Amino acid sequence: MNLEQLRQRIRDVPDFPKPGVVFKDITPLLADAESFHWAIVQLAARIRHHRANALAAVESRGFIFGAALALVLKLPLHLVRKPGKLPYRKLSKDYELEYGRGTLEVHEDAFKAGGRYAIVDDLVATGGTAVATAALVESGGAHVVCCAFVIELAFLRGRQKLAGYPVESLLVYDRE
Repeated sequence: MNLEQLRQRIRDVPDFPKPGVVFKDITPLLADAESFHWAIVQLAARIRHHRANALAAVESRGFIFGAALALVLKLPLHLVRKPGKLPYRKLSKDYELEYGRGTLEVHEDAFKAGGRYAIVDDLVATGGTAVATAALVESGGAHVVCCAFVIELAFLRGRQKLAGYPVESLLVYDRE
């Protein structure tokens, strides 16, 4: 397995979720056990390099990669959710999406002061979701040691929004 073979497991879906957007569909990657395993091993090696001691996975596709990475790295996993999904006291952060606005929430006790967290998601586009997640992680004195993604849409400049945080992406797309 290599990066080009992994790239072949990503399906482009034009005009989803709205006209003009080319959605990067990870379901073919997930349906191929060898590709999924290889992607997790590659991301784990990159996260290990930053010496994270916990993971923050973003709803919803980030949960898939976050859970697998937590098992491989033997690290705690904390879930960053969309509004209304958490039963306990929570912190919230509003942010800009590629095609709208959103809010993220975490349990108020998720991130420990001094902790070293890797943010995990399937894809970074404009960077809004990752920046909002970083703000939640850091709100209690914890540190973001890296942001790890399977896919980076470089033409949307999310990496620039994440300046100051190491960004680890397996597949980088320079244009739609």
